[in-house]
Amino acid sequence: MAAVLLTPGAGSNRDQPSLVAIAELLPGQVTRIDFPYRLAGKKLPDKAPVLIQAIIDAVSDLGDEEVTLGGRSMGGRMCSMAVAQGFVAAKALVLICYPLHPPKHPDRLRTEHFPDIEVPCLFISGTRDAFGSPNELLAATSSIPGPVTHVWIERADHSLKGHDQFIAETVVDWLADESSGFKSSSS
Repeated sequence: MAAVLLTPGAGSNRDQPSLVAIAELLPGQVTRIDFPYRLAGKKLPDKAPVLIQAIIDAVSDLGDEEVTLGGRSMGGRMCSMAVAQGFVAAKALVLICYPLHPPKHPDRLRTEHFPDIEVPCLFISGTRDAFGSPNELLAATSSIPGPVTHVWIERADHSLKGHDQFIAETVVDWLADESSGFKSSSS
């Protein structure tokens, strides 16, 4: 299996529990990074170009030709943008709690880059996520030309609190399936 690079959401760091749980199930394969604003002790995220550059630099440091990128919320979104914009060649994307839109603002979609994502994508989301409902996410991801798999966690919100082990096992199983041939259907 290829290397995996995981990035945290805006309010967390590389030690976010689900990222740690994934790394524990894939010893030696996962690299977790902090974004520059976190390393500088700041709370507010940097602009997208700075965050994407941190991903580009981390992938370059890995030196692996087949890397899977992903992360939680903002981190996953930045990974998907880096791949869509052609800055990073990735084998697949793992997007946990993708922030489809700001809460209570479904008109402000963060999907303009979706039509440029051609790699397999795993979306893991709660059915009560204020950043995007299952129907909204299904509609938005239909514009992704690459294979898309959805995994829903019933009654879970954006935090997915208490589901770290399930998330990790889901990611590991999906990546294992990836090595024998990419999935092409939504679940």
